Amino acid sequence: MTNLHVVRVFCGPDGHGGSPLGVMLDGAAIPERTERQRVAAKLGFSETVFVDDAASGLVDIYTPSVRLPFAGYPLVGTGWLLRQEGLGGELLRPEAGDVPAWQDGEFSWISGRAEWVAGKRTQRYGSPAEVDALEVPPPGAGWLYAWAWQDESAGAVRARGFPGRGDGVDEDEATGAAAVVLTGEQGRALDIRQGVASRIRTRPLPEGFIAVGGRVVTHELRSL
Repeated sequence: MTNLHVVRVFCGPDGHGGSPLGVMLDGAAIPERTERQRVAAKLGFSETVFVDDAASGLVDIYTPSVRLPFAGYPLVGTGWLLRQEGLGGELLRPEAGDVPAWQDGEFSWISGRAEWVAGKRTQRYGSPAEVDALEVPPPGAGWLYAWAWQDESAGAVRARGFPGRGDGVDEDEATGAAAVVLTGEQGRALDIRQGVASRIRTRPLPEGFIAVGGRVVTHELRSL
């Protein structure tokens, strides 16, 4: 038996919102990828993380249907949890590459590269109301990050994320990797309101890296 930590990542200032994330700190208890994929599918979170070695930051990320080399909110949440548990969390190592992680006040941050994010298409709409009115899921295939300026001068964005994978997750409450892609396209810091009550902060960094961060809270501890 092993424990599954469930946290919510990119919560709003009132603690609401945020995407639920499953993290197995003892990832070595389930070493086979096929079994990890089965567990992730059964749990049904947008992403589940298996920590293979906390000391070195080695992690493995799964949606209910695919394994990911990089993902935003799973790494933000895992870095936060490792720090809370006294297990490091300053450097995470998914398949895509080394990902620095840090805490700045109430916000947990990571940095990554837009080219590490595959298959996420952004589409700008004319107003936040148009984004809010989209069907779930919207017509079309593939991963869609629908967004509109809430206040362009301030970098404030209204967004919704639709995975389009057909694995039971029709809309993500908050998505860090898509926010990284949008920030790379816009070349500026963004303050993103996504889903029902989530908030994501981003900013470009030197050498093509992009920081993405937000609030993380504990949700529950389960036994598997």
